[in-house]
Amino acid sequence: MTRIRVGAAVLNQTPLDWDGNRQNILAAIEAARAEGVRILCLPELCVTGYGCEDAFQSAGVQQTALAVLREIVPATRGMVVSVGLPVMQRNALLNAACLVADGRLLGFVAKRFLAGEGLHYEPRWFKPWPRGTRDSVAFDGRQYPIGDLVFDCGGVKVGFEICEDAWAADRPGSEMSLQGVDVILSPSASHFAFGKYEVRKRLVIEGSRAFGVSYIYANLLGNEAGRIIYDGGALIASAGKLLAAGPRFSFAPMQLTSAVVDVDATRMGRSRSGHFQPKPGGRDRTEVGCEFTWPDIEPEPATPQSEAWESGPHVKEEEFTRAVALGLFDYLRKSGSRGFVVSLSGGADSGATACLVALMAEMACEELGNEAFNRALAYIPALSEAKTHRDRVRRLLHCVYQGSVNSSQASRDAATALAEDIGARMSCLTINRLVEGYVSGIEEVLGRELTWNQDDVALQNIQARVRGPNVWLLANVTGALLLATSNRSEAAVGYATMDGDTCGGLSPIAGIDKAFLRNWLRWLETEGPAGAHPVPGLAGVNRQTPTAELRPPESKQTDEDDLMPYTVLDAIERAAIRDKQAPLEVFRTIRSQFPDATTGQLHQWVERFFRLWCRNQWKRERYAPSFHLDDENLDPKSWCRFPILSGGFARELEELRVYVEGLV
Repeated sequence: MTRIRVGAAVLNQTPLDWDGNRQNILAAIEAARAEGVRILCLPELCVTGYGCEDAFQSAGVQQTALAVLREIVPATRGMVVSVGLPVMQRNALLNAACLVADGRLLGFVAKRFLAGEGLHYEPRWFKPWPRGTRDSVAFDGRQYPIGDLVFDCGGVKVGFEICEDAWAADRPGSEMSLQGVDVILSPSASHFAFGKYEVRKRLVIEGSRAFGVSYIYANLLGNEAGRIIYDGGALIASAGKLLAAGPRFSFAPMQLTSAVVDVDATRMGRSRSGHFQPKPGGRDRTEVGCEFTWPDIEPEPATPQSEAWESGPHVKEEEFTRAVALGLFDYLRKSGSRGFVVSLSGGADSGATACLVALMAEMACEELGNEAFNRALAYIPALSEAKTHRDRVRRLLHCVYQGSVNSSQASRDAATALAEDIGARMSCLTINRLVEGYVSGIEEVLGRELTWNQDDVALQNIQARVRGPNVWLLANVTGALLLATSNRSEAAVGYATMDGDTCGGLSPIAGIDKAFLRNWLRWLETEGPAGAHPVPGLAGVNRQTPTAELRPPESKQTDEDDLMPYTVLDAIERAAIRDKQAPLEVFRTIRSQFPDATTGQLHQWVERFFRLWCRNQWKRERYAPSFHLDDENLDPKSWCRFPILSGGFARELEELRVYVEGLV
């Protein structure tokens, strides 16, 4: 019997952090050796980091990546290890995986299918490898094979599907199966999005079944480069059965998952399959052989573990919490910021942002322990003095409430109660004099009084903008990172004041819609994520109707009166932006979803959305970096591009108007 302990390591890498990335790789190799792992899969481009962007086109990056590989190779004694890095070959840059066995470099496999949609721009930097070809590349004065390779390591055949290769309809695994491959390694950099983990599991399990192999999937982990969050989640399957699943959203720099696979069992399973048609003959020209000795080990029962919350009723709420918490933790430590500042208004958006910071501190410390948590943030001296979670939050989060004559006591009470509950430091300021100073100055310039009838938007905006310099100054003085609090629904229609509530160096909730956010806050108030606790201090926030509180109180301003119901806004956004429907089709789509609304009202809302969407693209271009949370993102720098200047759907909206007139 040929039983092998195999492993997949998820790594929290950083683009161009050569020493840090190498340290994580070597730590994974040593952890795998300690567990008796003989085949170890590491993530895609783990040497450089996946998110190097145009730095991939630097010759220095290629040279340094090979130098780091040279430092890693000796550590693989007694093991077979895949290491991901870019490789230049015949003036083409390739996204490659290097297979190293027992301290010897065997060759490179180049990615065949490049990810070029949504977040991914791989074709900008890399070239796809032509199917079924082999060439050579120079390294340390020797020529090594590169291409669509299969490696025969002591009689065990190993092949690769590099990330997108496994998502393609024509997966390389089908060809490798016919070549008698025993183990497929899948080094990946698969970003987090709601529900995507289940798709990955199906790809891994079904790949192992259809190809009759053992399949090892290793992903990146954490907020690698600023916007994209990787959830980890290593997977090992064999012959259609999941053997092991690693943790997701870990705050640790590395997590190893291992299992024992039975090569003879998968071979016999394939021999019984009626659709398996082997390729007879000699060694294929794309096959690379090496000597390797496999130790005899005992069988081990498969006990794949999963977190209880992953099968519970609030998976999306749990994923949102853990993804943003991990994103904030990595952004904090990788940027060297000394904490966070949040302009806490008492509303849903700023309340959610503050809660996510508090949850980050608590969840990271729970997993890592006090010592490792403090070591990760050792550049924040005051943190080492913290004894409790509340102490840590107080040292990491400073909230500021800035009231005006239009602010209510209820919003101030909601803000202060929440800050007290989560342990944040809280400061309250008034902005009336500052607003009056700006208004009187412009009245003098114009030679007239500014009034709500004539200058409504301008008078609202100046209140929001006046708040910006205060929180920026506090963040600058304390060395903290100012968090903007805009959500995706408001970004879609530009319902935000530039240089006001958009102030910040990071916008952690800009990728999530307002309707979900309000539901999440109610869940957090009464239940909260598994392993943590609810936040009853959100009661005041959740009681309030969302409002900017920028008009005089007698106007009874609400966000939904200014725009439309958030559920309708989100439905229109998905149809118009995610599904790329024209205004008429959007109207017909939402008419079926909201049968109680009048035709005239739905028409007004659809037209308002499209006009505001086009008018406010410039705002979305200027938003602070945000986290990618689902594949409905509006971030023009990573997902959804739209012209700043356009025709504004004028012809399409006229077509909609004519259609509606025919209905009434």
